[in-house]
Amino acid sequence: MLSFHNVCSVPSSFWLSGIPGLESLHIWLSIPFGSMYLVAVVGNVTILAMVRVERSLHQPMYFFLCMLAIIDLILSTSTMPKLLGIFWFGAGDIGLDACLAQMFLIHCFATVESGIFLAMAFDRYVAICDPLRHTTVLTNAMVGRLGLAALLRGVLYIGHLPLMIRLRLPLYKARIISHSYCEHMAVVTLACGDSRVNNVYGLTIGFLVLVLDSMAIAASYVMIFRAVMGLATPEARLKTLETCGSHICAILIFYVPIAVSSLIHRFGHQVPPPVHTLLANFYLLIPPILNPIVYAVRTKQIRERLLQILKIGRSDDC
Repeated sequence: MLSFHNVCSVPSSFWLSGIPGLESLHIWLSIPFGSMYLVAVVGNVTILAMVRVERSLHQPMYFFLCMLAIIDLILSTSTMPKLLGIFWFGAGDIGLDACLAQMFLIHCFATVESGIFLAMAFDRYVAICDPLRHTTVLTNAMVGRLGLAALLRGVLYIGHLPLMIRLRLPLYKARIISHSYCEHMAVVTLACGDSRVNNVYGLTIGFLVLVLDSMAIAASYVMIFRAVMGLATPEARLKTLETCGSHICAILIFYVPIAVSSLIHRFGHQVPPPVHTLLANFYLLIPPILNPIVYAVRTKQIRERLLQILKIGRSDDC
């Protein structure tokens, strides 16, 4: 039996249903999801390898980009192998501890990624508004401290979620999670106890991360644009803005899907469950796929180095 009808029990495991309502299409859905996961892994590993071997890329912006690549690999890998297992083998069973660990990884590193975007906005602000101090302010040690601060904030914010579920909500009325991964609210809705504290805490963390971080990033770019408008020539303005283009694209790629998914989860009760679950998976896949592409296309150093590698590979084949 996969559920306990109207009976509260202590489950040793849960059952992930994949994409509710689209079970008959799971094999076909595995093709785009598997392809996207492969692209995400290859793209982010390529960025990491390129920054490692190319000394001209040993700069704060690219170190932050490496942090994004590692986070994106963790986010996609924490969900996609299990989802593909559900699609291919019907392997929906997941232990309670494994479920809580997956929940922690997803929400923690989404929070860490938001913190890295905030650090990147600070880097761009110093580089444009106070360029003479950029090398002294954004040292390698400072970049490391900013990355560590983002990680510690993610652990501090999200570490309480699995503990609150473990300690406050031990009983569940069912063990079927109508989702493809252990999303916090999807698990909490199955609990028999009073989940108001969990709901309020989840909303508070969402506000602190999604709203406050995006407001801080927006404020930094307002000051950046004011500084850019003070430059003498249109060419100088355009060149300066181009250095921020990749970051702005990556920010939109990250915040827009997660904001849409959060709004639908909280208020879109008329949205069909398959649509909601698909969107929730896409917001974990879209940034890992598009971030390497955006930076490879829009960043001259990465683009030139990648083209050089491709030319060497073609000449070796010939």
